[in-house]
Amino acid sequence: MAPITLNLQPTIELTDEQFALICSTNRDLRLERTATGELVIMPPTGGETGKRNSSINAQLWFWNQQHKLGEVFDSSTGFKLPNGATRSPDAAWIKKERWESLTSEQQKKFIPLCPDFVVELRSNSDNLSDLQQKMKEYLANGLVLGWLIDPQNKKVEVYKSNCSVEVISNPVSLSGENTLSGFTLNLKDIF
Repeated sequence: MAPITLNLQPTIELTDEQFALICSTNRDLRLERTATGELVIMPPTGGETGKRNSSINAQLWFWNQQHKLGEVFDSSTGFKLPNGATRSPDAAWIKKERWESLTSEQQKKFIPLCPDFVVELRSNSDNLSDLQQKMKEYLANGLVLGWLIDPQNKKVEVYKSNCSVEVISNPVSLSGENTLSGFTLNLKDIF
C-alpha cells in the first residue's frame, strides 16, 4: 500500500497544534505534513522493513550510547523542519548541543529543527523518487549527512550538505564519516 496524500488547502490550513492533535488522536496512523500543508498518511511497514529498521536504529543507538555525542530518534519522532514540513525519518540523530539548546517543552513536542543525520529505508510500497525528494528536503533544511537505503536494488544514496549525491552499489557497511565519528552501519541484515 502506498502513502496517501491529502490536500487540505484552501479548505483547511492546519496549525502546528491541530496537526499534533490529529497525530495524537490517531496514534495508529503514521502521519507527516509537507511544507505546503498536505497531510501524508503512510501505511505501516511489513515485517522485513520493520526488521531492517530495527537493525539500523539498534546500531545507531548502541554507537551513541558508547560515544554520547547526541540523541537518537526512531521513525515515530516528528521533526518540524524550517520550511514548515513535519517529517519522520526512519532513523535520526541530533548533536548533543543542538538537542540541549531546546527547551524541555520543545523536546516534548515535534522537534523544531532538522536532524544532523537521517536514514530513510525504502520499503516495498515506497516510491524511490518520493524518498529522493524527501532527502533533498532534509538537505535544504540543514541536514549534514543522510542515507537513503534501497534494499530492493541493493544501493545506498549518500546525501551530504554541499555535495552531489553519491550512489553506492551493494555496500557491506557505511561510515558516519565526520558527522557520526566512529559509527559504521553494518548492512549485512539490511541487504
